[in-house]
Amino acid sequence: MSDILNKILTVKAQEVAAARAQKSLSAMRAEAEQAAPTRDFVAAIHAKIDSGRPAVISEIKKASPSKGILRADFNPAQIAASYQHHGAACLSVLTDEQFFQGCPAYLQQARAACNLPVLRKDFMMDEYQIYQARAMGADAILLIAAALDTKTMQAFEYIAFSLKMAVLVEVHNEEELDSALQLSTPLIGVNNRNLRTFEVSLQNTLDLLPRIIPSPLHGGRAKRGGNQDGGGRIVVTESGIMTSDDVKLMQRHGVNSFLVGEAFMRADDPGVELARVFG
Repeated sequence: MSDILNKILTVKAQEVAAARAQKSLSAMRAEAEQAAPTRDFVAAIHAKIDSGRPAVISEIKKASPSKGILRADFNPAQIAASYQHHGAACLSVLTDEQFFQGCPAYLQQARAACNLPVLRKDFMMDEYQIYQARAMGADAILLIAAALDTKTMQAFEYIAFSLKMAVLVEVHNEEELDSALQLSTPLIGVNNRNLRTFEVSLQNTLDLLPRIIPSPLHGGRAKRGGNQDGGGRIVVTESGIMTSDDVKLMQRHGVNSFLVGEAFMRADDPGVELARVFG
């Protein structure tokens, strides 16, 4: 685990403790269970793939630890509406405050401005955060295999599914992938960013691909839940998708699902950039 990830998780533990002191787990669970119905995150990805189009999870984030401020003129509602207009399948919204300058309100503003399902992009390390995510309106959560052991991810997935939320599990290497494949979720995200060096290489997705889906058609129709032989898995390539050539490279290998943030956030209009890169 990288030093920055360790630091983030330490801060997360402090944040969760403070949140629990203000609102108990049982109260947060009750709030989550009373939230408006979820939007189907996996179905939205299927709909794009089945129509022959790339399924893009378009990210809304103001900053990152490695790049600093990505977008000074930051309006989550406008960005979300633009993403929907230009063909995004889903949204990913950063809610981490200290390291990414996000907040729950950004997720709520973005979701209210469109009809797309929304992933809460944060560092989950306590069940409290899952109920918190649903209470704030999230339709899906991210589990980072570098930060969680297999049993914990399975327990978190169970809670998410009980709330009718989708789970995107993120891996960086073979060891993390072996752990992620023990989950039922069809969504396997491969992060192309090395957590230690922060270098990005799209080859990471291509190297791990055969271990996830030993088939030439990696982006095909998936069954909800998936299984251990790769059937039902949807590979989501994350980080480093900057140009249409990057998209074509992935599509040639059967990868049709993408999570993209930085390339869009730096553009004048993120939705227009989405259409240009994935047009």
